[in-house]
Amino acid sequence: MNHNPTQEEAHRKAKPVAPKVKELIERTRSVILATVDAEGTPNSSYAPFTQIENTLYILVSFMAKHTKNLADGRKVSVMFIEDESATKQIYARERLTLEAIPSQIERDSETWNTVVDKLKKTHGKVVDVIAEMGDFILIALQPVKGSYVNGFGSAYFVDEHLEILEHRNDVNHQSK
Repeated sequence: MNHNPTQEEAHRKAKPVAPKVKELIERTRSVILATVDAEGTPNSSYAPFTQIENTLYILVSFMAKHTKNLADGRKVSVMFIEDESATKQIYARERLTLEAIPSQIERDSETWNTVVDKLKKTHGKVVDVIAEMGDFILIALQPVKGSYVNGFGSAYFVDEHLEILEHRNDVNHQSK
């Protein structure tokens, strides 16, 4: 007898892929940013980053809209996403989305110097040039919570330490 599993049966049989949050971050050189301005107008952009412990750091220019939004301390959403050319299924790209709180790091502070040195090691000599420009500021992005997806039926809640809290299996896709 030919048995075609229903969508619900297929969902129950789907095995989540082991989460690899930290590996995705390590493979990524820039982060996608979603910010809003004082009027609530959204802006999407990106910035090269480095990570120290669980904090992400970006060196950004006030010539970019997202920098004012970040400097004003409004929450930001950041996304790490698998390269399209590397994905097996475009609808199920591996991705990590985090809500984060931005804060500006004082120029020439110990944290500034440590982070800028790490940015140089990661992104090269261009950091020497832009770190000296007055319109560039260093922003720390402190994760609050997020979600990680690495395939169909494989979605997880993530905490502020970038650790998996639980599998998001409580919401099923709806049939037509």
